[in-house]
Amino acid sequence: MKAARYVLAGAALASCILTQTVHAETLSFGIISTDSSSALKQRWQPLIDDLNKQTGLDVKAYFATDYAGIIEAMRFNKVQIGFFGNASAIEAVDRSNGEVFAKVKYKNGEAGYYPLLITNSDSKWKSLDQVLKNTKEVNLGFGDPNSTSGTLVPSYYLFAKNGINAKTAFKSVLPSSHEANMLAVINDKVDVATNNTDMLDIIRTQKPQLYPKVRVLWKSPLIPSDPLVYRRDLPQATKDKLRNFFDHYAEKDLHEQQIVNAISGYSGFADLSDAQLVPIRQMALFQKKQQVQNDAHLDDADKRSQIAALDQKIAALDNAQTATQTQAAAK
Repeated sequence: MKAARYVLAGAALASCILTQTVHAETLSFGIISTDSSSALKQRWQPLIDDLNKQTGLDVKAYFATDYAGIIEAMRFNKVQIGFFGNASAIEAVDRSNGEVFAKVKYKNGEAGYYPLLITNSDSKWKSLDQVLKNTKEVNLGFGDPNSTSGTLVPSYYLFAKNGINAKTAFKSVLPSSHEANMLAVINDKVDVATNNTDMLDIIRTQKPQLYPKVRVLWKSPLIPSDPLVYRRDLPQATKDKLRNFFDHYAEKDLHEQQIVNAISGYSGFADLSDAQLVPIRQMALFQKKQQVQNDAHLDDADKRSQIAALDQKIAALDNAQTATQTQAAAK
């Protein structure tokens, strides 16, 4: 009887160890909600299938209704690897124990993409200047609060630099995904909307009949391409598998090249670090500084104090960026 109990206990222990081993190799891949979950799954699942085959990992796609859902899922370890925009990657690094390890590359050779302000081609809004002078007549489709191209970049380059607070200046502001904003413009549900060249390329290639219905009113400076982030506490062996897969995926294989191109005109992936996020952090701090300067509810002393603190952070980022560039030049 004792022997039988030992055998059963040993079997239970072995089962527990096996379960833990399998669990350690099972990952959730969070993908930000630039589009509907079904569309994102269609584009990304073939790559995830290849990831599983080539690494032996068990990776499953994870979708949420907004960017914050993926950030929070990584924070609570429900997601271990994610595809983010630069602004949401900052949140993942700062709040969710994330680490940037790769970025997408574009088939056209660009180092990034461009945020846009778009309208319907038949709209009465013919120019950016016309929109900015008549904001109280304009319904704005805005991006997710954690979106780089949908919110952060246009808030800074398009609105703040023109002395406009987007949240209060427009007739209405309707935050949504890139896909929803694109369709809202095409279907005349909003007057103008923020978006980006990635989504415009998707419309051009996958729904070419809709492409002529979009007019671009504004194009931002180039924004670094979107990063991939994994949790810092992943086993090193798992990190190595992920880095190796993405570093070499679609280098030569035609089928793999077709898969990444179908996601959003990508050609593959490149190795990366958290240094990619420095320019986006600087932009966010400059935007915050402008908000403090224009805040009528703060007295002069509070403004000086907050601006001094922000200037210190900006200077620290400048120094970090200079050091990184110096190290890169020395190699």
